[in-house]
Amino acid sequence: MPLVRVRRLAQLTLPAEVRRALGVEEGDYLEAKIVKNGVLLKPVGVVERERAWQGIRQAAAHVLRSKPIPFDDNQVEEEAIAADVKALRKKRALKRCSTARCW
Repeated sequence: MPLVRVRRLAQLTLPAEVRRALGVEEGDYLEAKIVKNGVLLKPVGVVERERAWQGIRQAAAHVLRSKPIPFDDNQVEEEAIAADVKALRKKRALKRCSTARCW
């Protein structure tokens, strides 16, 4: 089992075999989570905000609306969308917690 040493400023160097197995390279992000017997590191994808919005706009352009949007103000529409997303995330989190230990 490869060892990782904590260096100055709490920096870690992942051994090459671990980096290859995870498919991570310099500049990639890892999510760190405290687990029962240690720390779990998981690679995560990070997308620049403007690039993410471009993807959202492209996807939205393909959505057919069944009825007109009742909002005249974009800010009100964005707040309604944000509320829907928040409710969906909460619903998914509760569903995950029902099948796993979350507390």
